[in-house]
Amino acid sequence: MIAILRKELNLFFASPVGYLVISVFLVINGLFLWVFKGDFNILNAGFADLNSFFFVTPWFFIFLIPAITMRSFSDEIRLGTIEILKTKPISNWEIVLGKYLGSFILIILALLPTLTYVYTVNQLGNPIGNLDFGSTLGSYFGLLFLAGAFTSIGLFASTLSNNQIVSFIIGGILCFLLFYGFDAMAELISFDNFQLANLGMNNHFKSISRGVIDSNDIVYFISVSYLFLYFTKLKID
Repeated sequence: MIAILRKELNLFFASPVGYLVISVFLVINGLFLWVFKGDFNILNAGFADLNSFFFVTPWFFIFLIPAITMRSFSDEIRLGTIEILKTKPISNWEIVLGKYLGSFILIILALLPTLTYVYTVNQLGNPIGNLDFGSTLGSYFGLLFLAGAFTSIGLFASTLSNNQIVSFIIGGILCFLLFYGFDAMAELISFDNFQLANLGMNNHFKSISRGVIDSNDIVYFISVSYLFLYFTKLKID
């Protein structure tokens, strides 16, 4: 698994792909949060918080993460190297987990520079230091869980086609449906004893973002990630 992880990271950073992904994510986030005038601009919000960042980032992830994972297995299938990979003395689970961790680490590296936003907003507060660190920390944990789930979905999508663009589109659609689809359905369909929105990622992400790490939310994200990794492994089998 470590060998696959190293191979994935080398592929990302031996070419402009890894640097480009991180740069695009940071530039777009920076423009929306600090430059463009609108509802998401932190400087115009009047509050010392990062709510705008934690609102827009999941939507960026819906496009960013499938773009990272789209080549994971589609390239292996297109080039025929998946058969060679499967002859190595590693299990299919190790192949899947190695590729999963490689993509997930790249997303973590893209998120790390955004910690400067925390320092900046904390210093801009009046008085200085009135940032709610509890909810901010919870929101970052929520982003990590969300990124983990999206990565597993994108990885599964990359096994469905040997065309990267097709894999990207399928991954983006699946991420969107699981993030916001159930919220949209809940507005149309309601049940007396069950909230349909509870099946969606957005509801659980918002719950973690309040600063309270609930076991139900953690189990939900881990279950979704495992389910799509299992689907990926079945497809490789």
